[in-house]
Amino acid sequence: MRRASVAQLFEANRTALQLRHVAGRLDSWLSVSDHRVWPADMVGHLNLIHPNRLQIMGEAEFAWARQQTREHLEQHLLGILACSPPGVIVADDCDVPEIVRRACDEAGVPVMASPLESARVIEVLRVYLSRKMAERVSLHGVFMDVLGVGVLVTGDSGAGKSELALELITRGHGLVADDVVEISRVASGILEGRCPEMLKDFLEVRGLGILNIRTIFGETACRRKMKLKLIAHLQRRTGGHDEPLRLPLDDDDMQDVLGVPVRRVVLPVAAGRNLAVLLEAAVRNTILQLRGIDSTQEFVVRQRSILDNDDPYDR
Repeated sequence: MRRASVAQLFEANRTALQLRHVAGRLDSWLSVSDHRVWPADMVGHLNLIHPNRLQIMGEAEFAWARQQTREHLEQHLLGILACSPPGVIVADDCDVPEIVRRACDEAGVPVMASPLESARVIEVLRVYLSRKMAERVSLHGVFMDVLGVGVLVTGDSGAGKSELALELITRGHGLVADDVVEISRVASGILEGRCPEMLKDFLEVRGLGILNIRTIFGETACRRKMKLKLIAHLQRRTGGHDEPLRLPLDDDDMQDVLGVPVRRVVLPVAAGRNLAVLLEAAVRNTILQLRGIDSTQEFVVRQRSILDNDDPYDR
């Protein structure tokens, strides 16, 4: 189960949304136990169908309420509060009605208020909750920004991941995380990688120890986060590994991360090979593939066209 505290939500967004605490205690929680429910769905306009979400009441809701009888309004409000929503936010700079304040106090539901538009409040809180309550996994490797693409470099210990990262940094690319990478699924099909706070800016290189990349190479050498688009696996040539194909005829080599398929390339490690150049080329090829351009398939189509049109009597 993924959870987020309403008190933390209030403190984190107090300045951006100009929130103020009106009634109730901020000790409730927003929780997601079903993988089919996105954290962003945990906040929305006043809704009896989704009573477990953070309920936002704005001018539209109050305009509807003014058209209802007091009995019908109390019945509707008590029906929502009976399901113990994590909280209520009154937006659009509306005054908090006494009926809402009293009912929430009795139900133990916190009430907050914001002068901003309800749509703006929902937008900000959805972004906050999508990151706060996202599914997470920690992966071993070095996470880099290469040509604007988030690349996770993996491989066995001693394969040269840190040395490759250092070479890429000297070529103008950026470091996100070394050794441990925190991957979050912030939206459908979108993975975001960050560095644990303790390891931020540091890179361990055999023989040199721990290097502060930001101090050595400057502010532009480090990145706070990147979207994961490519996994580059360093594979040393040993008798126990199968040799990667010289001409792979499909790009079905994918790795599943939190239910999202991520492109994966295998770079054989051997003396004399410039892995930084190979990785840059792999990233450029990935960018082309994401745009629908596949060099391998173009070569196959050209070869088939030549073979189909080749007349042996013309030789």
